[in-house]
Amino acid sequence: MLKSTIPFLKIKPYYLFLFLLLFSSLCCKEKAKDDNRFITYQVNPEKQNIQMYWKNDNGELLKSLDRLNQNVQFKNEKLIFAMNGGMFEPDNAPKGLYIEDFKILKSTDTLQGNGNFYLQPNGVFYLTQNNQAGIVETKKFRYNKAIRYATQSGPMLITNGKINPIFEENSKNLNIRNGVGILENGDLIFVMSKKEVNFYTLAEFFKNSGCKEALYLDGYVSRTYLPEKNWIQKDGNFGVMIGVTTSAK
Repeated sequence: MLKSTIPFLKIKPYYLFLFLLLFSSLCCKEKAKDDNRFITYQVNPEKQNIQMYWKNDNGELLKSLDRLNQNVQFKNEKLIFAMNGGMFEPDNAPKGLYIEDFKILKSTDTLQGNGNFYLQPNGVFYLTQNNQAGIVETKKFRYNKAIRYATQSGPMLITNGKINPIFEENSKNLNIRNGVGILENGDLIFVMSKKEVNFYTLAEFFKNSGCKEALYLDGYVSRTYLPEKNWIQKDGNFGVMIGVTTSAK
């Protein structure tokens, strides 16, 4: 009988574990891409123009995605993506910290209270003058003059790659929800559910997408403007909005 000249392949447990971990990660990311419960937009903050909006140059509240679009067009720009960007007061003022063009327009809210905003840990999403993005727990946020935009919201959905432990997988607290997360390559991913979901489901989607940090932005009022995916919502009654623009020329 001829003996095989191919040596028996032995895989050390450590490398097998790494392979299975990588395979599992790739499967989760593919599953997230095919999840039609969510509308998503991925953006490179170093190459694309991301801004936060609240009022126009005349100090008038923008409030809706339609008025934001009109404001952008007035400046000879094209809005390619927009989403409400955090909770707000009855007068449409941002709830908690809001920085626009390096100016602190609302201070950080570290009080205790009721509602989603005060679920812990609370967080801050920010963009720097060097087009770097960050999401950090509010208690760990440190202001510096390089921060161009920032919005505070809560709760954190993902921290250090882990789903917020206060969320219950089978919770019946369902709503349309949206949030923002950061991928390992530094890209941002904005997500809004098309249908009502609980916090855990939204957080799980961010985790499966590869986010190490993700922040909840708001609930049933959430809207998204994304023409490239034929998802155009122009209404709303918001405080802060987040938009991605390009030149209209």
